[in-house]
Amino acid sequence: MSEALLEVRGLTKRFGGLSAVSALDLDVARGEIVGLIGPNGAGKTTAFHLIAGFHTPTAGVVRLKGAPITGLKPHAICRRGLARTFQIVQPFAALSTLDNVTVGALNRGATVADARRRALEILDFVGLGPRRDVPARSLTLSDRKRLEMARGLATGPELLLLDEVMAGLNPTEIEEIVGLIRRIHARGVSLLIIEHVMQAIMALSHRLVVLHHGEKLAEGPPAAVARDRRVIEAYLGEPLAP
Repeated sequence: MSEALLEVRGLTKRFGGLSAVSALDLDVARGEIVGLIGPNGAGKTTAFHLIAGFHTPTAGVVRLKGAPITGLKPHAICRRGLARTFQIVQPFAALSTLDNVTVGALNRGATVADARRRALEILDFVGLGPRRDVPARSLTLSDRKRLEMARGLATGPELLLLDEVMAGLNPTEIEEIVGLIRRIHARGVSLLIIEHVMQAIMALSHRLVVLHHGEKLAEGPPAAVARDRRVIEAYLGEPLAP
């Protein structure tokens, strides 16, 4: 395996008496696509919040490129090369598509002119170039998902965390997003992906990690995880076709 880009050890988050994430160990190697799956309420998005700095862990450590990032603010973690999208897309609704992505590029300390040039390149890459002057509020759901990914890419991440970017999309739109994710990976970006569209996440991932009640239930190649009886009982309901 390539060098570890992300290392999570013993990651725990308790809200009162509830353990949303419990003693989670998780790695993403440089160049890898890892899928994070499990039932609703399994702790997947909470794990993203902890890794990206939006929550402070109760226990555990997160390392990026070998350096601890536990407890850093989200913008500081982003500048170190980790970006994330949100399950519920949160664009600046009144700003144009271009301005939304320019804001992401500015996080890297670029001048406004450089940030705008980078934003234009990213918009073309994700397929939103023709809609660059459209207010974000007027975009379709599929385009808002692309915009969310574009804002993350504009920060120049080495690792991108995608939280259900296919939710609510039709099969054609899902296929297009899968293609976009493959192109992002081809640019050298490693990916950690939360997704319920099993056919897509099985096809994309080098490895799957399954969460259940905040704990890691299983981990391994997609075909092996899909046959794991514990995963079938807790989440899939029936074995998936290879």
